[in-house]
Amino acid sequence: MLRTIRTPEDNTDRSGAWLLLVISLAGQNQTARMRIWRSLKSAGAGALRDGAYLLPASDTSQELMTQVADEVTRADGTAHVITVNSTDEAQEHQFRQLFNRDTDYAVVHAALDALLADLLTLTETDCRRRFATLEREMAAIAAVDFFPTATRRQLATAFEDARTLITTHFSPDEPRPGTGVIPRRDRADFRGRLWATRAHLWVDRIACAWLIRRFIDPKATFRWLASIKDCPRKAVGFDFDGALFSHVGERVTFEVLLASFGFEHDRGLARLGAMVHYLDVGGVAIPEAAGFTAVLAGARARLGDDDALLKSLMPVLDHLHTAFSDPTLVESKGRTA
Repeated sequence: MLRTIRTPEDNTDRSGAWLLLVISLAGQNQTARMRIWRSLKSAGAGALRDGAYLLPASDTSQELMTQVADEVTRADGTAHVITVNSTDEAQEHQFRQLFNRDTDYAVVHAALDALLADLLTLTETDCRRRFATLEREMAAIAAVDFFPTATRRQLATAFEDARTLITTHFSPDEPRPGTGVIPRRDRADFRGRLWATRAHLWVDRIACAWLIRRFIDPKATFRWLASIKDCPRKAVGFDFDGALFSHVGERVTFEVLLASFGFEHDRGLARLGAMVHYLDVGGVAIPEAAGFTAVLAGARARLGDDDALLKSLMPVLDHLHTAFSDPTLVESKGRTA
């Protein structure tokens, strides 16, 4: 039997309110019990005691609790979803402590420190793979961190510092940001050109090459430079010091290209720009970033040269652009199985 009990306060602001799920399930039904426990754990629910679970009140929590309660009743158990308020500050503090993620963050921070300690012994692929794994772990904790503390902010800063250190280690010729206004460019002046950038493509350069080929110069050819001193005079350089297109202020090269050719208002490209920015220099986390890094790292380890890498990643970036252009596609991810 499922009962949802609402107090009069449910018609007002739900801040400070809690959802309490009370369940009773036959002891011999271990499969259902484990499935329900995993659902509650992944949602970040706090356990008051066995069979009593708490979440801060919200529409999302209501939906989750109701789904779990339905699962319980299908397993011949009983479930009650109750909206409650803490009786005083002491109980409010007690409830909130159930959701303190500092210990979880500390485990990830220790693993990040271990990764940096191993930096000199790791290949770039292994290093970036481990870093991407830690980013996913961080994101999973943050997704159920309903009451963030300074520990979360400190770890976010540590990730930004680590990303900079890893990039500097494996790409010591990463361009320094320029200053000034980004001039508007005419795409007609950049058709059928030779474009050049540093070899061993990574996030910003692969995204730039995709943008050039798809939106700026469909017939572009590329030269991957072992040394920027080898850049041909006729080539349009990007993402290195002295190139026509490179970092400006806080913007990475991909974002500079967007601004230069008037693509800032394309929803999908802007979202891609945010992802590239995050992966290249840090900042606001983008959920899809870790997955893209894993794909790129795997492709670069498997393929023999940058031409093959670009060819392999072109459809990946096409798909991301399509998804980012339609917010309903991104919002619905993970809701279907």
